[in-house]
Amino acid sequence: MEELKTPRLLRIDQVLQLYPISRSRWYAGVKMGEFPEPIKLGERSVAWLQSDIVDLIDKRRMKDT
Repeated sequence: MEELKTPRLLRIDQVLQLYPISRSRWYAGVKMGEFPEPIKLGERSVAWLQSDIVDLIDKRRMKDT
Protein backbone atom coordinates (compact mmCIF):
# COMPACT_ATOMS: atom_id res chain seq x y z
CA MET A 1 0.00 0.00 0.00
CA GLU A 2 1.33 3.42 -0.95
CA GLU A 3 1.75 5.93 1.87
CA LEU A 4 0.16 9.32 1.26
CA LYS A 5 2.37 12.27 2.10
CA THR A 6 0.90 15.43 3.52
CA PRO A 7 1.93 18.42 1.39
CA ARG A 8 4.22 20.81 3.23
CA LEU A 9 3.12 24.42 3.31
CA LEU A 10 5.60 27.30 3.47
CA ARG A 11 4.87 30.77 4.79
CA ILE A 12 6.29 33.80 2.97
CA ASP A 13 9.42 34.04 5.16
CA GLN A 14 10.24 30.40 4.42
CA VAL A 15 9.64 30.90 0.70
CA LEU A 16 11.99 33.90 0.63
CA GLN A 17 14.71 31.91 2.40
CA LEU A 18 14.61 29.43 -0.50
CA TYR A 19 14.08 32.03 -3.21
CA PRO A 20 15.89 35.15 -1.95
CA ILE A 21 14.12 38.18 -3.39
CA SER A 22 12.22 40.98 -1.70
CA ARG A 23 8.74 40.40 -0.37
CA SER A 24 7.28 43.06 -2.68
CA ARG A 25 9.03 41.53 -5.71
CA TRP A 26 7.64 38.10 -4.78
CA TYR A 27 4.05 39.36 -4.51
CA ALA A 28 4.43 41.30 -7.78
CA GLY A 29 5.62 38.08 -9.44
CA VAL A 30 2.64 36.18 -8.05
CA LYS A 31 0.30 38.86 -9.41
CA MET A 32 1.96 38.68 -12.86
CA GLY A 33 1.80 34.86 -12.91
CA GLU A 34 5.59 34.49 -12.70
CA PHE A 35 5.46 32.73 -9.30
CA PRO A 36 2.98 30.18 -7.91
CA GLU A 37 -0.32 31.28 -6.41
CA PRO A 38 -0.63 30.92 -2.64
CA ILE A 39 -3.13 28.78 -0.79
CA LYS A 40 -5.43 30.84 1.39
CA LEU A 41 -5.33 29.57 4.99
CA GLY A 42 -7.50 32.26 6.52
CA GLU A 43 -8.72 35.79 6.03
CA ARG A 44 -5.19 37.24 6.25
CA SER A 45 -3.01 34.16 5.97
CA VAL A 46 -1.53 32.38 2.95
CA ALA A 47 1.09 29.72 2.27
CA TRP A 48 2.69 28.02 -0.73
CA LEU A 49 3.20 24.35 -1.45
CA GLN A 50 6.83 23.44 -0.92
CA SER A 51 6.70 21.33 -4.08
CA ASP A 52 5.66 24.41 -6.12
CA ILE A 53 8.63 26.39 -4.78
CA VAL A 54 11.07 23.54 -5.43
CA ASP A 55 9.71 23.22 -8.98
CA LEU A 56 10.15 26.97 -9.50
CA ILE A 57 13.77 26.80 -8.31
CA ASP A 58 14.49 23.78 -10.53
CA LYS A 59 13.02 25.54 -13.59
CA ARG A 60 15.11 28.66 -12.91
CA ARG A 61 18.27 26.56 -12.59
CA MET A 62 17.57 24.80 -15.88
CA LYS A 63 16.87 28.14 -17.57
CA ASP A 64 20.15 29.63 -16.28
CA THR A 65 22.31 26.77 -17.59
